[in-house]
Amino acid sequence: MHMQRYSSAAMKMMNFHRNFLALQTPTNPLVTNKACDVFINHRGIDTKRTIATLLYDHLSRLNLQPFLDNKNMKPGDKLFDNIDNAIKNCKVGITVFSPNYCKSYFCLHELALIMETKKKVIPIFCDIKPSQLALVNNGTVPDKDLERFRLAIEEAKNTVGLTFDSLKGNWSDVVTSASEIVIESLIEMKSEEI
Repeated sequence: MHMQRYSSAAMKMMNFHRNFLALQTPTNPLVTNKACDVFINHRGIDTKRTIATLLYDHLSRLNLQPFLDNKNMKPGDKLFDNIDNAIKNCKVGITVFSPNYCKSYFCLHELALIMETKKKVIPIFCDIKPSQLALVNNGTVPDKDLERFRLAIEEAKNTVGLTFDSLKGNWSDVVTSASEIVIESLIEMKSEEI
């Protein structure tokens, strides 16, 4: 008889998943079709084909409902309407910071909305240090948004997150760690409701 061995991280993940699924009952669903569980905020040119999609796929396999723009939206959808709704209705936000993140109006708009709606935020600093996050204003950011974006960046810098070096790190490890944190957070939120 062959006995399969799992690492402690794998066992921990399986236990989280079991506990998470145990909380879902027909009368008390944790996952609804109307809201996403996790909003994945990222800079497409840096991370869409790597960590953002890996996170989306992994969380989907765990029966969660993540939101990733290119996976949840279709041609003709209004960007701000769909993204703003997903953020307002999500339970947790994962922000994947990367070298070009702060150059994107869309990324900063999403980050500001996540912070303003007081969502639990799990930052992943991918190939960038928190201290390197800074608002880049090349004249395209409206004045009304400058302060919102600055405040959101500062709040993110002061939030404990995961760091990841894509040249040296293991993609599977960072995806698993982020997923464990998401599940722990959702279980905590659900137990606070009870």
